Amino acid sequence: MAHGSVLTARRSAALFDLPTDEAALLQHYALADDGIEQIQTRRRQENQTGFALQLCALRYPGRRLGSGELIPEGVVKFIGDQLGMTGEALLVYAARRHTCQEHLVALRQIYGYKMYTGEHSSQLKSRLADQAEIARPREELLRCKEPP
Repeated sequence: MAHGSVLTARRSAALFDLPTDEAALLQHYALADDGIEQIQTRRRQENQTGFALQLCALRYPGRRLGSGELIPEGVVKFIGDQLGMTGEALLVYAARRHTCQEHLVALRQIYGYKMYTGEHSSQLKSRLADQAEIARPREELLRCKEPP
């Protein structure tokens, strides 16, 4: 049996794409001093930029960056301006996949992010089933908001 998508492409983009408008960048991607300190512990500029982008993507929209994912120019510029760097440094970041994995491990340790596991899947299914019973719009189910 074929499974259809719960979301339209537009709604999926609204949930999972990196923000590009100034208000969202300010809200989600403004780096605090402790974040900048963590970023600056990376040796090379490309690693600092990549680490910052991974951190921001984990914070919002709550996912890791995909391999080869194109990062909107506005996001790179916004983060680069905070770090005093240009987007040029990012071009070589993804060349070494192991570095991206190391950064994800470090971000999990520093900020307490967790891998999505089978246990999480069971918890999520149960929570979604409870939410579905009160007939909320599908987008809210995907955002897993607590009932009022």
